[in-house]
Amino acid sequence: MLHHLNNAPYGSGIRGRFAPSPSGCMHIGNALAALLAWLQIRSRDGVFVLRMEDIDTARCRPEFARQIIDDLRWLGLDWDEGPDVGGPCGPYVQSERLQLYEDALNRLQAGGRLYSCYCSRHDILAAAAAPHGLASEGPVYPGTCRSLSPEEAHRRSMTKSPSLRFAVPTGEISFTDGVAGHRRSSASAGGDFIVRRADGIFSYQLAVVVDDALMGITDVLRGADLLDSTPRQLMLFEALGWKLPRYAHVPLLMGPDGRRLAKRHGGITLAELREAGVTPQTINGWLAWAAGLLPEPVQVSPQELLLLFELGRISRKDIIVTSDMLGLLHPSLKQ
Repeated sequence: MLHHLNNAPYGSGIRGRFAPSPSGCMHIGNALAALLAWLQIRSRDGVFVLRMEDIDTARCRPEFARQIIDDLRWLGLDWDEGPDVGGPCGPYVQSERLQLYEDALNRLQAGGRLYSCYCSRHDILAAAAAPHGLASEGPVYPGTCRSLSPEEAHRRSMTKSPSLRFAVPTGEISFTDGVAGHRRSSASAGGDFIVRRADGIFSYQLAVVVDDALMGITDVLRGADLLDSTPRQLMLFEALGWKLPRYAHVPLLMGPDGRRLAKRHGGITLAELREAGVTPQTINGWLAWAAGLLPEPVQVSPQELLLLFELGRISRKDIIVTSDMLGLLHPSLKQ
């Protein structure tokens, strides 16, 4: 059984990060995660890192990365290391770290933790009674290629480039999240997962583990949508022999329709709010109120929130953002 306890005391070596994907403009949901991650680290005199997770090069754009940096600085957030300021653990852009991911992959292969998979998505969907895994991935992989003979693997390699999957061990994974509390699950619940796609693209799961480990990240605060990825990342940390960070998964901003707040709910990108004349102090106060740090939405700077920050005060439940709540940001958002 793999245990990971998230209750180690804070100390002088605290390092945290905000790691957005530059695939679009920042919206207030992204800003909530950024603000809370910044508060967690700055309230304990830690080092804060900005990292661009552009591993999905088909969707990510340099102009979005530049806009994210501009939006974060406009909000009043700063960082000690990042793509624009450098630092000892760079580069801070995933597309410039590919050799590091390749090195980690080679270590996993040498340890017998990976195997080649020749299945197509259609093959996996056709597997009888395949249960659903992580929301973005569809059915759990049934392990079809895990026990292929060398001869059969060679035969299949003649017609198809394989992906590489991590062979998930048996047993349970247990960890305590700073917001969500104690979590326990079967290691195999999500199935053997891809660490490198057939087209050569490294997976998010591998890249984020390599980055957090090599950047010395001790505390990961991010959105609750990534909570179910944590067991996979813990397994990779263990397989690579790296120290585990502490995790805290904060609630998501949801629309009244029960779906994640997005463009369909109105002008909620930071660029749109700025253009409408909303001040960064208004946004910071609104976010702190929505998360449970303030009793009402008042205008504040991130620095003014430092003494108020406690993980225990953050709501465990996703935040349903009503029209009236959006109207407190700007009257035009109240429908």
